[in-house]
Amino acid sequence: MTEHLTVVDHPLVQHKLSIMRDKTTSTASFRQLLREISHLLAYEVTRELPMTNVRIETPMCDMDAPMIEGKKLALVSILRAGNGLLDGILELIPAARVGFIGLYRDEETLQPVEYYNKLPQRMEDRVTIVVDPMLATGNSSAAAIDMVKAAGAKDIRFLCLLAAPEGVARMKEAHPDVPVVTAALDEKLNEKGYIVPGLGDAGDRMFGTA
Repeated sequence: MTEHLTVVDHPLVQHKLSIMRDKTTSTASFRQLLREISHLLAYEVTRELPMTNVRIETPMCDMDAPMIEGKKLALVSILRAGNGLLDGILELIPAARVGFIGLYRDEETLQPVEYYNKLPQRMEDRVTIVVDPMLATGNSSAAAIDMVKAAGAKDIRFLCLLAAPEGVARMKEAHPDVPVVTAALDEKLNEKGYIVPGLGDAGDRMFGTA
């Protein structure tokens, strides 16, 4: 992946995202749509995985068949909202190794505070996809990438549902080597650091805790 920011403008992605933005969409529908849209975003973020050929035997003949090369992927969820994207991607890549990073945002400083960090082994040998629905200020996302790099990861991609220009700029400044894949680049952040027009707090809408 060469571009720092990729916006997935597929009609199915945009249609499902619009329903998720609607404040009348139920918690159950929001969760289901997030799972569905994560499948579509996963296709884009995994588009350039390294491949190799493996000799197999079909019912008709032998052939050299393309397979993903190297160690199993690592999927890293930024808790708690990242789990909504994680669950959908795991349906496509069930053999992936899974890690979790717990960060919450200090509402006054808007800076991330770490409370949990559990990552797979051999991160240096794995393509790593970090997932969080919202790239808002970018502070939490940049901090999570710092932690993943500290664990040895080198080939890292970041996947989110929505991004704000401020978050994209922060990520590009902190981690220019990490491509960002998102369903939409929204207008701005408000004074509380929420994405506008956005869809509210993804975790609250996913778990019904608003």
